Amino acid sequence: MNNAVNNGVWSGSWVAERLGVQLVGDAALPGLLGLALRRNPKRAHLLVSNVLGKHVPQSPAVVYGQGVTLGRRVRELLGDEEAARAVVLGYAETATGLGHSVADGLGLAPYLHSTRRPVAGIAPAGGFEESHSHATSHLLLPEDPGLLAGDGPLVLVDDEFSTGNTVLNTIRDLHERYPRKRYVVVALVDMRSPADAGRLTDFAREIDARVDLVAAASGTVRLPEGVLERGQELVAQHEAAAAGATGGPTATRAGSTPGSVAGAATGPGAGSVAGPTSGPSAGPAAELSTGSVAGAATGLGARTTAELSTGPKPGAAAGPSPSRRPGRVGRVDLRWPHRLPDGGRHGFTPAHRVRLERALPAMAARVAEALPTGARRVLVLGFEELMYAPLRLARELEQVLFGEVRYSTTTRSPVLAVDDPGYAIRSRIVFPAHDTPADGPGERYAYNVAGAGFDTVVAVVDSAADTPELHAPDGLLAQLGAHIPHVLLAVVPSYVPEPLYVPERPAMLPEPLRGPAFSSYAPDEVGWLLQDLSDVTLEAPTEEREEAIQSGGAHYAESLPVEYQPSDRYQELFHAALDDSAARIAHAVGVVTETVIAERSPRPVLASLARAGTPVGVLMRRWAQSRHGLDLPHYAVSIVRGRGIDANALRWLAAHHDPRDVVFVDGWTGKGAITRELADAISEFEASDGITGFDPEIAVLADPGSCVRTYGTREDFLIPSACLNSTVSGLISRTVLRADLVGPHDFHGAKFYRELAGADVSVAFLDTVAARFPEVADSVDAAVKELAATDRTPTWEGWAAVERISEEYGIHDVNLVKPGVGETTRVLLRRVPWKILARAGAGADLDHVRLLAEQRGVPVEEIGELPYTCVGLIHPQYTRGATGADGRAVNV
Repeated sequence: MNNAVNNGVWSGSWVAERLGVQLVGDAALPGLLGLALRRNPKRAHLLVSNVLGKHVPQSPAVVYGQGVTLGRRVRELLGDEEAARAVVLGYAETATGLGHSVADGLGLAPYLHSTRRPVAGIAPAGGFEESHSHATSHLLLPEDPGLLAGDGPLVLVDDEFSTGNTVLNTIRDLHERYPRKRYVVVALVDMRSPADAGRLTDFAREIDARVDLVAAASGTVRLPEGVLERGQELVAQHEAAAAGATGGPTATRAGSTPGSVAGAATGPGAGSVAGPTSGPSAGPAAELSTGSVAGAATGLGARTTAELSTGPKPGAAAGPSPSRRPGRVGRVDLRWPHRLPDGGRHGFTPAHRVRLERALPAMAARVAEALPTGARRVLVLGFEELMYAPLRLARELEQVLFGEVRYSTTTRSPVLAVDDPGYAIRSRIVFPAHDTPADGPGERYAYNVAGAGFDTVVAVVDSAADTPELHAPDGLLAQLGAHIPHVLLAVVPSYVPEPLYVPERPAMLPEPLRGPAFSSYAPDEVGWLLQDLSDVTLEAPTEEREEAIQSGGAHYAESLPVEYQPSDRYQELFHAALDDSAARIAHAVGVVTETVIAERSPRPVLASLARAGTPVGVLMRRWAQSRHGLDLPHYAVSIVRGRGIDANALRWLAAHHDPRDVVFVDGWTGKGAITRELADAISEFEASDGITGFDPEIAVLADPGSCVRTYGTREDFLIPSACLNSTVSGLISRTVLRADLVGPHDFHGAKFYRELAGADVSVAFLDTVAARFPEVADSVDAAVKELAATDRTPTWEGWAAVERISEEYGIHDVNLVKPGVGETTRVLLRRVPWKILARAGAGADLDHVRLLAEQRGVPVEEIGELPYTCVGLIHPQYTRGATGADGRAVNV
């Protein structure tokens, strides 16, 4: 069913018959436009677009496709070089989404739309009047004052050209401030009269600039003498009849009012459509995608007049229909990317577009998941100027949902509703404004929604409009619920530009470091949110470091241990351990990755804790790519015990991704110190920066300490990447935090040991584990299902065991007790070990530990009851005198 041509009836025929209005021009016009009436002292008739997504619910693919197609035509007209210098300007409120879609089609240009919403602290860069509109004043509020100051082409986009006055006013205002040589005017339909078209040509000559026009279709509207007065009389008659028929202004639906002619297809000029007009604005009908317009059904055409209640009179807020219970209203969290503009009110750049494209699939998935079971006809309803974000969400939803998705938005424009197949506005919902508008309270409208057969409406508003008025008994949500069984509310954060000049504003953070310039990993495997300190001497002898750390004279992150160079025997142990455990590690990688995707985010952003977490993050990324085709972003960030996580790294992540999608990754848990450190650091960061959304729970390969809910296994087993230092971690050192090297606006530091390339097994480790992914796929699926039904509440039994061991062995410092195979290995490689506790009967998992202990003269004590496979104890009273001349630990 098609709202433009419904069962052979053009949706402009009702008005054409009564007022003698004619559309003359391209043959495609009746498919693109219908007609309606409005109470307006300047113009009685309204051209109602069927492909704009404002008054008529339409397939989002059709709506978005119209704008993108026009944008591509503009790019062909300008050429890539000029297109890259262009700025696209759309008109509020009707063309904000269309203009943004045109900018997408153009592909290279930033986008700005005019607004009727003043924003405190933002100085207008221009403004103009729309003389025929019900709300006339437009403001231009770009975040970047220089956005309009260039001399590249300005592309102006509106849904229709009726007289061209708005375009003239815009160009006149902006040309005085920012003169340029070229303008391109774009619209779905160019309906100017020959005289109006001539005025624009004369104006272009006057300002010595070239003005091109691009339109999907063109024609003119022929209006008989006295049409304004006749239209106003007709509106008044129907409003009075509607109010009388209902006995009060409570209904939201338009009735088939007295005098209407259902099925009227003819009338003065109703079918008068000539061929394409001549001139530059005439667009070929083949480019209109008019075949797709057939999906623009309102669902009202098959109803009889007896099924429809009459509409309200203007000025009365509508209430729920007494014949049915109000629908349920729920809320869905989109997780809109942090600091991503909600539209073009303050400017939207190609970089913003990239961020939005990345986030859309996950946001649409969240909406789809929130829909009621069996939803088959869904309307995504935008909000006045907020047209583009709801449109893109609807377009994504349309591609994944089994059923029909339509898109339209609410509007300020008051239009008469008449339930007749030959009339473009079949029903209307009336509700009070809910965004504290600058021009004061008033009515707002949603057209062709009531009675359209939708089982669910997803109302998308910005946070400035998520007010008590929205949720009031007569508000939009209640009115939708009176007609639709299910209503979902999705709120997009209102973007407010930051002040351009803040004296204490942090410096711009650099882009992540990537291989091969930094690390031996491929550049797409991980981006390091670190600074390169490779040229700084940071290594100190192990004994010297230990004495300084335990005496309180230095923090362990202020220096680096000398990199351990594995012997041939140790390397053989590493490779043997890798061969034996590769499938076990692959299984754990699969389990933790699938759990993250299922429970944390469908498109997570992996933030591994450098450096032990980094190989795990790379493997998780590879698993998501091989099993799901996902190209997950992956970064490595620094966290330092006692100092917290790198706040600048968090700021960078928040500026480029939604914090709620960020998942912190580590190799394993010991006693849970880093888990607690991260939770405290995130709380402090939220308090200091006001940025929320980061989830401090770490996802780990192994959780023997029972410290987290997201893990691949809770067994304490050998992870070969723990056997070595930089040579299994991309040749990157552990991270460094020292005041003379790391300033307040710097990332934490690390070194790239290029000189160790000959001993590097980083990629070999990854490839060996990843090669086992196919063989563990089935067991991973079974384990994930079992895990989902398991109580995974952390018991922190590891912490309790560490406290007990610390007391039993007279250490009295839990920081010197390192539980688990991975932590014990670190003690042997980096610290001054005192003794190793090993669970009796532990097998090959401890071969490398026994070898390292033998090389360093450290005793290994077998314990019958030990919650870990092994525990490393750091010397509790270390001075350099506590070792022999060979640097080995003294047994005390």
